[in-house]
Amino acid sequence: MNPSMLIAPSSPIGLPAPFWFLILFKLIGFTLHMTMMHLWYAGPVLGLILWTRGGNHQIFVKRLMAQMPIIIALGINFGIVPLLFIQVAYHKAFYPSTILMAWPWMSVILLLTFAYYGSYIYATALKADTVRLTPLSRIAGWVSAVFFLIIGFIFANEFSLMTNLDAWSRIWSAGHVDGAVPGLALNISDPTFWPRWLLMFGMALMTVSAYIAIDCGFLGRKMDADYRKWATGFAYKPYLVGLAWYGVAAAWYMFGAWPNDLRTLIFAGSWLPLTILTAIAPVAVAAILTAASRKETVSPRLAFVVGMTQLLVLAFNAVNRQVVQNAELGRYFDVTAEQVKTQWSPMILFLVLFVIGVGIIIWMLRQLTVSKQEQAA
Repeated sequence: MNPSMLIAPSSPIGLPAPFWFLILFKLIGFTLHMTMMHLWYAGPVLGLILWTRGGNHQIFVKRLMAQMPIIIALGINFGIVPLLFIQVAYHKAFYPSTILMAWPWMSVILLLTFAYYGSYIYATALKADTVRLTPLSRIAGWVSAVFFLIIGFIFANEFSLMTNLDAWSRIWSAGHVDGAVPGLALNISDPTFWPRWLLMFGMALMTVSAYIAIDCGFLGRKMDADYRKWATGFAYKPYLVGLAWYGVAAAWYMFGAWPNDLRTLIFAGSWLPLTILTAIAPVAVAAILTAASRKETVSPRLAFVVGMTQLLVLAFNAVNRQVVQNAELGRYFDVTAEQVKTQWSPMILFLVLFVIGVGIIIWMLRQLTVSKQEQAA
């Protein structure tokens, strides 16, 4: 069967906004989503490991997990934006792939619910003045950490399957019953899947490490000097581990799994400067954190520089990933060829609410910063 036969037809009402508009806000939303998602993706795992080391490691874990319910809420809300825009801009490939793996895809809701409650239980146990983790709180912590990793596993499956149209007909032929598929497919046989999933964890570990410095410079300014000195000197260490992890997974992804046409596009075409920036941006953050480790504490200015540079790491990665996604789907259909019938009222309403929403979030984070500083005083 020709895989193009399984591509969803063009929408009769067309795209509600120009393709560039949809992609722009998909990238903005995805970058914002990654800033929070990385903290819950690698944060609980790192926290459970660091807890066993005691001392200032445990102080950081308590601080991170106390913030985790808010971080998860922000990450989920930020994630709605790119998910909505990818459904609109890439509906031809998105919906068939989610049908093929319907049950794993729908299980994300249940997994996220348990992971969310698990983080609450674990964070509540760590709030006590004298922390004595019960078996329930320990299990809740590990359930939360593992379930977030599984959610990442499912998302990596979906978005790699979305562009792996050659696998669709094989999956359909092997499992359909009178044309209907059972919805149990995964994309683990795709050579791009495993390095892509692992790459995201390495990048998440880097974001958590950068957050150690950001938290110290903003929320932890009135913590005792011993903790601030520890956080300043420690942040670069897990960042270097994450950078090495990210580098190995990225090399595997690009040189071991990509076909030649994608490598030519990224390394020999007009996108080469973006590829270089994507590669050197995390090295710049590692250099900043390593240099800062000799200081007594992270100043707000330094924390801002670390935060903005790490945000660039995520933004470059998002744009690079978008270029590859368009090229992968471009083998089967023109992703920009959908008819556009601009719906001005929804667009204007979205832009107004988007600006208001970002403003409210900035205000909330500002209030959180002030509150944490007053509590530490």
